[in-house]
Order: sequence, then structure tokens, then C-alpha cells
Amino acid sequence: MSFAVRIRAAGLLPALVLSSVAGAALATDHLDTTVHPAIWPKVAPALKPDPALDARVRELLARMPVEDKVGQLIQADISAISPDDLKTYHLGSVIAGGNSGPGGNDFASAAQWRDLVDRFHAAARTAAPGHVAVPLLFGIDAVHGHNNVPGATLFPQNSALGATRDPALIREIGEVTADEVRATHIDWTFAPTVAVPQDDRWGRTYEGYSQDPKLVARYARAMVEGLQGKAGTPGFLRGDHVIATAKHFLGDGGTFEGRDQGDTRVSETTLRDVHGAGYVTAIGAGVQTIMASFSSWNGVKMHGNHALLTDVLKHRMGFDGFVVGDWQAHGQLKGCSNDDCPKAINAGVDMLMAPDSWKGLYAHTLAEVKSGVIPMARLDDAVGRILRVKLRAGLFDHDPAVGAPDLSVIGSPAHRAIARRAVRESLVLLKNRGGVLPIDPHRHVLVAGDGADNVSKQCGGWTVTWQGTGVPASAMAGATSIYAGIASQVKAAGGTATLSPDGSFTTRPDVAIVVFGEDPYAEFQGDLMNVAFHNGSTHDLELIRRLKAQGIPVVSVFLAGRPLWVNREINASDAFVMAWLPGSEGEGVADVLLRRPDGKVQYDFHGKLSYAWPRTAVQIAQAAGQVPQYPYGFGLTYADRDRAGPLPEASDLPPNQGVEGVYLQRGKPSPSMQLVLADAGRADGAVVTAVPARSPAGDVALMAIDHRAQEDARRVTFTGRGGEVALHAAHPVELRRQTNGDMMLVVELRPDHVAADAGLALGVDCAGHAACRVRLPVAKALAALPADRWTTFGVPLKCLRDAGASMDALAAPFALDATGPAQLSVSRVALDDHADTVLACPSK
Repeated sequence: MSFAVRIRAAGLLPALVLSSVAGAALATDHLDTTVHPAIWPKVAPALKPDPALDARVRELLARMPVEDKVGQLIQADISAISPDDLKTYHLGSVIAGGNSGPGGNDFASAAQWRDLVDRFHAAARTAAPGHVAVPLLFGIDAVHGHNNVPGATLFPQNSALGATRDPALIREIGEVTADEVRATHIDWTFAPTVAVPQDDRWGRTYEGYSQDPKLVARYARAMVEGLQGKAGTPGFLRGDHVIATAKHFLGDGGTFEGRDQGDTRVSETTLRDVHGAGYVTAIGAGVQTIMASFSSWNGVKMHGNHALLTDVLKHRMGFDGFVVGDWQAHGQLKGCSNDDCPKAINAGVDMLMAPDSWKGLYAHTLAEVKSGVIPMARLDDAVGRILRVKLRAGLFDHDPAVGAPDLSVIGSPAHRAIARRAVRESLVLLKNRGGVLPIDPHRHVLVAGDGADNVSKQCGGWTVTWQGTGVPASAMAGATSIYAGIASQVKAAGGTATLSPDGSFTTRPDVAIVVFGEDPYAEFQGDLMNVAFHNGSTHDLELIRRLKAQGIPVVSVFLAGRPLWVNREINASDAFVMAWLPGSEGEGVADVLLRRPDGKVQYDFHGKLSYAWPRTAVQIAQAAGQVPQYPYGFGLTYADRDRAGPLPEASDLPPNQGVEGVYLQRGKPSPSMQLVLADAGRADGAVVTAVPARSPAGDVALMAIDHRAQEDARRVTFTGRGGEVALHAAHPVELRRQTNGDMMLVVELRPDHVAADAGLALGVDCAGHAACRVRLPVAKALAALPADRWTTFGVPLKCLRDAGASMDALAAPFALDATGPAQLSVSRVALDDHADTVLACPSK
């Protein structure tokens, strides 16, 4: 069957006109990719020459067979490799990716993590005939604490830390993070991120400390020294320290329109002075690894940029550690695939991150070394760099468990106290009219909003899971929500605190604290089309206004990884606090918002904006020549008198601005989509403009039903004659990044009447590819679900790709067919990394 529907694209999704990014974004037809190494800085080496270490590297290289050398260049994910595999494949490293826990359990205990790490290390250290036992590096993204491990101390995300302007605190955070990571015997973290974000639409903005390269440079040195120890001292890379990684080289924070893994269109001097600033100080502090970026510079992918990776980074800047690739990023180079990419190695990437493609990559790389495609000199250079780092870390001389802290340090009171201090120092006061802050703890305080008692929301992405979603309370043991922190202090002073997410109450409060903000996300899942907060939703604004209309003073606490346009929410509030993503120690918010019982201020506001704040929803506040709503460095204290008037409430948004990665929300298609009902065998279909609706011949029917709110879901009925319901895009949808990142097409649904033989199939249609119509059978899986319960059902994008879908251009990112009778209700279709039930990929 073909259900191609002709949709007029013009006018459905207007172009968003934005200011050019700071750093002089260049027009695409004048991109210069020439690199001049001589204009880049030379960096004084952090470590003195070590002839004895160099001799050991040469001796090891001389004894290693080529098969083992190639193995050192490969990094596999623990979800796709076992310790036993290392008996055959002598790999250089394994990684625990964002959704890879021991035994497939994202919520495994610290003891289970340590046990798995020990088994991998033991396997790598076991000598085999004809092979050299080379210790393994175990890598993990400990980016705001040991965030993959339940119960760990979770610090504020980096954008919050930028607001503290406190390099000494950053060094302490690095030390604590290293302490907890080493307690699980892991020896390598992929931190710090030294990006200099220039566009808040970028989904990784919160991973950057600041838009200011000078601040990023100061923090890069401090964090590297905190994680690794000070270069040249006895504690360097020993005991409770770990190997650090400066990432992502180079320009990841400057991509056009803030698109993750996109193209940074700037001059070489801007690339050097803005985006390269953190690498100078990180190398100066002795950072041992640097991660190459997914992104491009003026159209050239960084994983294939020999001039920047080798001529600049290694030769000019003197970096003598090794360059590691990002998650399958080498597969994006022209002529490469996930399991075959000599181009990246020859460009200067020393270790390729190949989570589930490592076996094929190993075989192809070995063949290319033997054929000379990868020169032996280049192989020895890469392996020598990896061996040098392992020797510096002492991995050849002792078991990784030697000198490691006990598991009791994870989430210890001393560590949590440092994280709580970081929360206090990072809070930025944007408004305080009438002196509503600080709050008298003897009063009756209402704490409202969906972020009030939600530790996952206050922590954000990279929290136990990759996206920070689907995390049960049991995995956040020891953490304190913002409400819990406020309630503890108010009750101790003799006042009362009431939790009411929807703002309802029986006893009138003296003041309301409304905690709201962004839901957790990571990487490209956080990319935005504009900087409007929750574009299209006014739920939080209505809550604030409703409380204000009752004469209750309102203090808004905004949880977000980046500045967003919230002028209406600020205007409706008496006080407005940017709390960023504060991490596990929510009581740090109470420390600043509440007075002491004796009436004095506990802690004043300390934080200053690490990013300029947008005046409109389409403004890039960091851009040169732009006048932001609040400038970089803004932040009130209790001593300041707030005389600012109302903020402008015109967003300047064009109509039909949707949310990227969300195709159906509350039963309605996103502005860039059309919901289409089609009959079996028909080449056209009916675009749904109102409900109820039917396909032209009536084979498919649609009606509105209630789920969480009135008519926020749609019931689809297939009569049994065949038919389809699909979401058709105004412009082709590109999902290569999401497919590479293990994302799923997730449908929130209720299978009302679905039989195993209903012939239900879910899939996608491709743009410009008549043969690219992929459907995967889902009837049996849906029939097994409870018929009276809403749930989330996920289809891995990799399953669709492996079945033949071209993920770079989808005309319909969602289509559901049926050959028999069936009825199910749907409220949301979106990309996510978590679902209650996940469809198993069909066998190839």
C-alpha cells in the first residue's frame, strides 16, 4: 500500500530570522577551512620530560603484535562487550554510556558498578600467550558528579557553576567527583566540557560553564586539576584522582542555529580565541585526554580534520595525551561507517568510540593497517599516546583498586555539603519587588509547581540515565528536593510548609514559592527552535497568576539549564530566582530564600549570570550588538533595590513554532506536522482539521477523548478494511543523530481493543525514496499490554534504520497501519530514550 499524501510545505513553517551568533558567524558561501597552525598558542608542558617513561612506551610497542596495537584504538560499550571478550580482543578501553548500567540495569548499586569494573580490569590484566597484558581504561560521563551511580553526590550543572565565579569551588567539585568515581574503581571521566556556548537553543548549553571564554578557561584549569590532581605532584593521577577529558574539540558551542553536532561557521581567529580558550588552560594543567567533537568547522567534520587535530592540537599546542572520539562520530565522515573509518585515525583520533560496532571496526582497522591504508607510524603514534597515559596513571604498576577510596565516600555528608554550597553560590536573583525575599520561616509557606518535589527535574540530564528521565525515587536516595529543604527549615523555625504542585490550598498561605522549569534532556534532545520557555504551554504562568490574583505574594524559582524567555512569568511574580539545574542538594535553595529564625539573612545571593538573558523568544542574547533583557554578569543581592519596571511581553515569535522531536502533543500534531487518515489502497488521505474525523472511505476514524485533561488524546479506530493514521512533515525530518544516539520513537497510548492478529504495524515513510516505507509489526506487543492502562511504547530508531528506513529524510516520522479491526488511544508521539515497553528489533 502507498499512503503518500501531497502536503503543501510552503507557509506551514515560517523561517525564524535570528541575529548572527557572537563571534561573527560566516555566510555559508564564504567559508574558509584553511588552518594556520602558527597563529595558535604554544602551551608550556605541564609535565617535565620523562625519558624512563618514553623508554617503557617504546619497549611495549616493540613487544606488542599488530593485533594488540589495533585493539588499543578501540573503545566498546559495556552493553555490547563482556570481560570474556577481552580474552580474544585486547581492546584499549570500555565505556559505560549514558544508558548502560551493569547487567543492563541503569539503577545498579555502587557495589555492582565496582564489581563489573573489577571484572573488566582483571580480564585485561590477564596475560595470554603471544600477547602483552595492557591495562584497560574504563570511561564514564561523570559530568556533574558520579551521575550514573544512584546515591552519588550530584552537583549543579555547569551553567550554574559558571554563575558562582568561583574557580576554587570548581576545583573542590572536581576532587569530590574524582573521589566518588574512583570508589567504584573507574579511572577515566569524560569531563570537563570546555565548550563556550554562543546560542541558548543548543541542547548542551547547560554543559558549558559560560558564554565567556575567559571564565571557561579559568574553570577548565581548575576542574582538570581537581579531577587529576596537580601535574608534577605525587598525587597526580593517583589514589583518589582520575583521568580527565577536555571536550569537545573544537567549536561545539558555536554551531549554526545552536544545532547539536552542527557546523560552527566562524573565522579561524574566533575558533581559536573563543572556542579554543579552555583547551589552552586544560593542556597547561596536564589534561591527559581530549575528545573530538561531533561538530564541523566551516563544513569540515572535526573527526576528520587533520589540520586541527594533529597540526594544531598535537604539534603546535603540544598536547601529548591522546584524542578519543565521540559516540560513533567517526561514522559521520564521508566514506566512513560506524565499523570502518581509517580517515578518522589518519586525521588524528587515537581511540575510536565504537559502542556496539567495535568488532567490525576492529576487523576493518586491522586490515587497513596491514594494507598500509593506516600507516604503521600513525598506529604506533596513537598506541604510544594511549600507553603513555596508562603509564602515567600507574595502571601498569598496580591494580586500579589500590589506593581507591571506600564506597562510603559516595554521597557522603562532607561531599553533599560542598554541593549544597555550590547551589547557594549559583542562585541568581533577577527580581525582588517589595522585599518579598528573604522569607520569614515562621510564616505559612505554600510550595507549588511541578519542580517543587522533583529531584529528577532539578538535576536535569545526565542523571542516572542519559536523558535524566525515567528515574525512580529509589535511584535518588540521599537527595533533597527543593520542597523538602524548605519544609525542613520552615518547620524547624516553627512555621508551616505545605506542598501543593497545582497551587491549591485549604489554609491561605502567607507566601507561595512556585518551582517550575525545563524537563530533563540531554544533547540534541534539548535543541530548540527558539528560546521561549515551554513554547505553546502557559500552565506555569497560569499557576503564578492564579496565586497572585488571590493576593498571595509569589516567589518563582526557575529550573533551567539556560536562560529562556520568561518575561510573562517574571512580570507575574514578586520575586524571580534563576536556580539553574541545582542537582541533588535542593536545600541550598532554602538556605538563600529563607531568613534565619532570628530574622537575619542566612546567605545572600551570590550568583551572577553566566549567560546573557534574552529579551525576546527569538533573540540570541550573546550575539554582538544585541541588547539582552539581563546582561552577562547580572544578579541582584538583598542590598540592591529593585526598581525595574514590567518587562515587554511580546515574544516576537512567528506563528507555528513547534518543539523539535515532538510530533503529537496532547492529541494534536505539532505545527510542523499534519495528522492524516488514509484508506487501504488509496494514494491520498484526509488531513485532520477537526475531530471527529474519518478517512475518505471511512476505513479509519478519529475522535477526541480525555486523558490528563479534556480532549487531550485521540482514539483511533480501524474498521478492519485496512488503513493508516500518520503524521506527515512539512519538511523532511532528519534523525541520523537521534538514531546514532539510541533514541526511540515513543508513543503514549492505551490499547483499547487490540488483538494479536490485528495486523498493526508502526513505522516511517521517507522523503524522495518511493521504496522507503518501513513498517514493523506491533500487534502482538500491544495486545500483551493492559487494555485499560495508559503506557509508553517505544520503537528504537535503529530498528527502523536496520529495516531500510533512510533516517536522513523522513516524510512521515510516524505511521500506524492496520489490516484488521483495532482500536487504540494516543496522546503523544515524540522522540525519547525511555519507554515502559520497548519493541524488540526484528531479527535480520
